[in-house]
Amino acid sequence: MSITTETRKEIERSVRRGLKVLEKPEPVRLSEWAQENFYLSAESSYIEGRWEAYPYQIGIMDCMSNDDIRSVTMRKSARVGYTKMFVAAVGYFAEHKRRNQVIFQPVDDDADDFVKDEIDPMLRDCVAVQRVFPYFNTKSKYNTLSKKVFRGSTLDIRGGKAAKNYRRLSKDVVYYDEVDGFDRDIENEGDPITLGDKRTEGATFPKSIRGSTPKIKGESRIDELYEAADQRFQFHVPCPHCEHKQPLRWGAKDASYGMKWVGDDPNTAAYLCEACGGLFHHEDYVRVWDLGAWVSDDGTWIDQEGYFRDSSGDVVAAPEHVAFHIWTAYSLTGWRKIVAEFLTAKRSGDPGKLKTFVNTTLGEAWEEDTGEKTDAQALMMRREHYAAPAPRGVVAIVASVDTQDDRFEVQYDGYGRGEERWSLGYTRLYGDPSRPLVWDKLAEALRRTFRREDGTIMQVAVATQDHGGHYSDEVNKFSRRMGIRFLIPVKGASQYGKPVVVMPRKKNAKGVYLSEVGTDTAKSVLYQRYLITDPGPGYIHWPVSDEFDRKYFDQVTAEKRKKKIVKGRQLTVWDAGGRRNEATDCSVYSLAAIRIAQQYLGLDLSVAPPPSESNDTKSAAPKQRMRTAKSKYLGR
Repeated sequence: MSITTETRKEIERSVRRGLKVLEKPEPVRLSEWAQENFYLSAESSYIEGRWEAYPYQIGIMDCMSNDDIRSVTMRKSARVGYTKMFVAAVGYFAEHKRRNQVIFQPVDDDADDFVKDEIDPMLRDCVAVQRVFPYFNTKSKYNTLSKKVFRGSTLDIRGGKAAKNYRRLSKDVVYYDEVDGFDRDIENEGDPITLGDKRTEGATFPKSIRGSTPKIKGESRIDELYEAADQRFQFHVPCPHCEHKQPLRWGAKDASYGMKWVGDDPNTAAYLCEACGGLFHHEDYVRVWDLGAWVSDDGTWIDQEGYFRDSSGDVVAAPEHVAFHIWTAYSLTGWRKIVAEFLTAKRSGDPGKLKTFVNTTLGEAWEEDTGEKTDAQALMMRREHYAAPAPRGVVAIVASVDTQDDRFEVQYDGYGRGEERWSLGYTRLYGDPSRPLVWDKLAEALRRTFRREDGTIMQVAVATQDHGGHYSDEVNKFSRRMGIRFLIPVKGASQYGKPVVVMPRKKNAKGVYLSEVGTDTAKSVLYQRYLITDPGPGYIHWPVSDEFDRKYFDQVTAEKRKKKIVKGRQLTVWDAGGRRNEATDCSVYSLAAIRIAQQYLGLDLSVAPPPSESNDTKSAAPKQRMRTAKSKYLGR
């Protein structure tokens, strides 16, 4: 029996339709898929448009999509594109591999914001993902802030603080964003990475993707994960002069490699090759960065196709756990901007700003000073004879008041350029704070004047007083009496990472500007400044005076760093260990006062008269012009 041509074509069409359900796309790597399908959405990108990977991102993305690799850890700075890479991975695993996924953010609010800022715009702008997401742009239980249901897979987005959020999940891929922001122990049930990774135990190709900016050395979870990897990779780029491949490093001032510049001029920023000593600039790096490669400590490297090769070039098996370290110098952020950020942080004298630079620009953990090096006798030996009650460098005077049950302790400090501090006086006013007499004494003490070395008579510009204890109502009343912008009540907030001080925009119900002091942050600033040995920004002067005796210096060095578990997280906190520390509290409130004056009341410390003729001469030295000689850059 013969079959007509039309019948044969109909049979072929029917067979193709029947086999369609078995069709699988040709395997592609994440970097290839993203190049074809991913889109940078306007809500969360500096530049909207189709994705184009930076050379260093390709190897990381291909490890994310490599089924032989179970864990990918990324220790990173800001501005290197980690968020975009893993959002692209979400689309890839949903559309290309049909894998069940879950994203963990440190807290629920972070998870909700992440969906609004990253996931929903990706679903809107990536046509390939829309094809497997039938609920796009519809109100449905399959399209919520916590769950997206695709054809053949699901995506859950959860906060990482509650143990219940790690239960009842069977996933192939789990992501963790900002690992160092998670609690160490989730409601006494264990480590979040362990809890989350258990949700992939039944998967054929389990995948755990973790990324974070590190925070504190010795406490950083991303550091631990990085060190636990089977292989750790850095991106090596060739020197434009000698072609020697090397990772970009910040380098120390005296290092024979790394970032260098002339004087205090960030426009001279260049990189010093570790092999030939040649200097090259950011634009030179960008011209050769596509010749770079990820290389591990033992010489294993990742080629352009995502294969792992040993130092001889032979293909080797992919490790189960790979880790990457990447920092801002590799991005399109110019090196001039990086050096400018460092110089600004350094000149501030604020270790908190240096910590931010180390964490978010270098992608490294900050090593806290424990305070063990701060010696009361050594600080007391630094006392000076002032030429006048207030030395010439003082621009503004603040007072800080510590309230006790039987007295007030009052410290007077003068501040100049870069928050250089001259302590001017310390007094105790005894009396019952529930009675008006001692408050009258305090009012008189805060009206005290000081003669500056040039003859100027100076008054206290701002005063702070602690609001805690039993006398908050009396402190509020005193603030209204003295002037609510002159006497600022403060309360402590010992949580790690709080700013030195936050002053509210509006008065509270008591009619005062009750301000919050980050006591842990402020103490870190002070103890770092005690270690500064040269007068200038951040340096603290004390006068030869009975007011600043050994008991005072014992109190300003009373606190030590101590490791402590707080709400499931291991933190390093300041602890006086039962020692008297009123002088430390006054110094904390003093720092808060000068910050309030600058940040909220318009004080400009940069107008300080130079404290000495020698400093005048030094500051007036002509600015050095950039030279490319190696010796000039080694001077930084």
